[in-house]
Amino acid sequence: MEIGKLKSEIEKSWNKKNSWNTDNNIKNVISQVIDYLENGLIKVSDSINGKWVVNEWIKKSIIMYFSIKKMNILKLGPLEFYDKIPLKNNFKEKNIRVVPHAVARYGSYISKGVILMPSYINIGAYIGEGTMIDTWATVGSCAQIGSRVHISGGVGIGGVLEPIQSNPVIIEDDVFVGSRCILVEGVLIRKCAVLGANVVLTSSTKIFDVTNNGKPIELNRVIPEYSVVIPGSYPKKFPSGIYYVPCAMIIGKRKESTNKKTTLNEALRSHNLSV
Repeated sequence: MEIGKLKSEIEKSWNKKNSWNTDNNIKNVISQVIDYLENGLIKVSDSINGKWVVNEWIKKSIIMYFSIKKMNILKLGPLEFYDKIPLKNNFKEKNIRVVPHAVARYGSYISKGVILMPSYINIGAYIGEGTMIDTWATVGSCAQIGSRVHISGGVGIGGVLEPIQSNPVIIEDDVFVGSRCILVEGVLIRKCAVLGANVVLTSSTKIFDVTNNGKPIELNRVIPEYSVVIPGSYPKKFPSGIYYVPCAMIIGKRKESTNKKTTLNEALRSHNLSV
């Protein structure tokens, strides 16, 4: 079915929840949308003229898919799972390296050349070509990861299905995310940024650009392209006194001429830091 027709059918069916499990036409439309996600024919969020736009109808389709699927036993050798969503397969044919025990749910899209160390990829997620998802990293539902991105060990990338209109976490091309970073609540990491270990970004996290000679520039939700970011803190007054709360600090810019495969240590050393 043509994508525009799929969208129309999902929108018409969204408020007919009682018929999701009984109307075979609706069930077929929902399943076809998930198949399109699985094969990278559609994405939860698209960049249009530099602005990321959420395809709300696709998120609705995923929610509907959970409703129509039944619990099943999934067996992989001696391992057993009990869940609604099947797992991805045929990794060799897709040229994706998957190290045990990496798990990716059906309805996520993983491009060729991706390496999955023991990690978890949820439904609706998109991962671009040549990206590395390192050990114990998690990529939440609908998160969008660009090409040639390095997601280091233990990184948590949040997912979001509801509210429908909310942006997922988006990481653009050639970004380096350091170990144990937490990125949630629709934050946007622009291309070629470098995040040092333990950076935590939420929708309310203050981001300070401290590269100016005068007053620091305060940002929110978005890390600009080529930024080098480390965790920091700033003083905040509470009824019982002044305490320091977490923030993120932009301490410099990654040079465009720098090799895209630069290591985190190299990027930080260029700013006289070691994290």
